[in-house]
Amino acid sequence: MTTLYNLSIAAQATLNLHSLNNEGGEGNQIQTRMVNIVGEDGRIYNVNAISGDMLKHIQAEHLYAISRDQELPLCAACSIFDANRMSADPEFRGWVRGKTPIQVVDRLLTCTLDDMEGNLITEGQSTPRKSVVEFGWAVGLPDAVTTDQYFHVKYDPDRKEIPSDKSERESNLGQAIFHRPANSGQYAIVVNIEAQRIGYNDISQKYTVEEGERSKRLAALLQSVAYTFVQPNGAMRNTQNPHIVDVCGALAYSTGPAPAPLLSPLNRAFADQMVAIAASLNKLHEGRLVVERFASLAELVEILTRLAAEGEVYSAKA
Repeated sequence: MTTLYNLSIAAQATLNLHSLNNEGGEGNQIQTRMVNIVGEDGRIYNVNAISGDMLKHIQAEHLYAISRDQELPLCAACSIFDANRMSADPEFRGWVRGKTPIQVVDRLLTCTLDDMEGNLITEGQSTPRKSVVEFGWAVGLPDAVTTDQYFHVKYDPDRKEIPSDKSERESNLGQAIFHRPANSGQYAIVVNIEAQRIGYNDISQKYTVEEGERSKRLAALLQSVAYTFVQPNGAMRNTQNPHIVDVCGALAYSTGPAPAPLLSPLNRAFADQMVAIAASLNKLHEGRLVVERFASLAELVEILTRLAAEGEVYSAKA
């Protein structure tokens, strides 16, 4: 068995012709999401990006399906995948008034999604449950990402001829003209999992979920992260299902109290540096840090499924 305290993934993914996340629309133009970043050369670049919110939603949707399949505990709202999670449960909203933050978090920990995906309770008081899994933005590598706009028109089968008058052409509601983006490039993706916090009440500093159940939740979480890379859901997949060409990078984990090193693939030497950081930290904690490189999506999925099968969650000593 492999004990997991903290786990991180730095992946460089090549995706072609996708539109997983958009800013919205302006007139008949769908705007793709762009961000400004500082490259490893210190210069500022404007690149296409997929928000961490989108990646987190994809992962949460996969975790929901896995939890139902494996009969992991879900609250009434999460059992129908309500985005507000336990906050949307009328019974919980009636129960929470007058309860202490410790009691509220203990109640949240009874649900797999509220435990690992996080929640913020605002009913009567403000009580946060910090997520166990964290996603950064998936940002395009400078000079290795591009966005194109494509012309589309809604076909009108009843239209027999094209009007010669421009105003008549533009006012014809049956022929809606619009432009859609398609993005291609190499993207830097970073993920962090605080495995030791599964089932852990950060306020009372106690575990309220028994160890076997915590390990089941960890396995489901690792599966959902693997599924996120295998099937990245998102906008416009009906006609722009992403072409996943390549995924490579490094996965790091610690077996006891120590952070798993994580460096963004925006730095081309990210994997080498993660290995070097782990080697340095292992001088303090021999063998506690492990870094595994992966050269393909298949290798990443193999690592995650192996850890899901043989991994057990770290438990702090009382």
